[in-house]
Amino acid sequence: MVKRSLRRPLLPLLALPFLLVPGAAPAQSGGAPYVVAETGQGFARLQDAVDAIGGGEGTIRIAPGYHEQCAVQTAGRIAFVAAEPGRAIFDGVTCEGKAALVLRGGGARVDGLVFQNMRVPDGNGAGIRLERSNLDVVNSLFRGSEQGILTAEDPGGALTIDRSTFSRLGRCDRGLSCAHSVYTGLYGRVTVTRTRFEKGSGGHYLKTRATRVDIRDNSFDDSQGSTTNYLIDLPAGSTGRIANNLLVQGRDKENYSALIAVAAEERRNPSRGLVIEGNRASLPQGIGRKSAFVADWSGEELAIGANDLGPGLTRYERR
Repeated sequence: MVKRSLRRPLLPLLALPFLLVPGAAPAQSGGAPYVVAETGQGFARLQDAVDAIGGGEGTIRIAPGYHEQCAVQTAGRIAFVAAEPGRAIFDGVTCEGKAALVLRGGGARVDGLVFQNMRVPDGNGAGIRLERSNLDVVNSLFRGSEQGILTAEDPGGALTIDRSTFSRLGRCDRGLSCAHSVYTGLYGRVTVTRTRFEKGSGGHYLKTRATRVDIRDNSFDDSQGSTTNYLIDLPAGSTGRIANNLLVQGRDKENYSALIAVAAEERRNPSRGLVIEGNRASLPQGIGRKSAFVADWSGEELAIGANDLGPGLTRYERR
């Protein structure tokens, strides 16, 4: 175990730079809340704005307020951007029994939006369901839903998350497969930076089957989590790096055996050379249990460097 002070950037205690305003009025009450920036055309329904862009490329500016709407993107490249960051709130409405935004076009960007209270019969209600192509998420908040972001598989695609927050997400109940704060299928690359994960309500915080990951400068704060599992789970193995993160394991765990898990379900991806360094990790004070900082089922040599580990944490366990 390495216990020494490591110089690194400050980790985000609050990932969102904006304030959410309680009591915002329904966005649908005033004119056209969805405006295609390139044409200036406004729409009363988000789906109509998406359809207006069609197979082209455009930006939809979304008015402040609560939005009881959802949309499916099947073509084109679309940016979904809050006119005022943190004040456009998608609340409880899903399309196709999946998510507020179901994305299977040529690429998308989500900027400054809030997604909350997403629930569906199969237990995977999400703010965003990404089914193919690239997605960039920035400065957004996902809270109080079954899942924040869920993806299908696209080995040529990339998911990037930056300066966002995932709070009160996940579940493992009703005899259904677990949901997680973020869960991606086999994607080519998943990058998560300067983002906060907190108060999980089941499942893992970040679970990804991506072949390559870049997980840097995030906080995984499980101190107020409930019946949660791993903080970072790479169930099929992965290469890349996990660096400069704060990882705090909570008391109420369904599985407290490890903070980071590699290839726990299958060895589908190579993991040789996966870099894990510069992280700070701890267990609850006075709890008297032990956990592995990294638990590895890959059978390959990982590149585990210097990490600042608290009492009770074992640096590495091969399983």
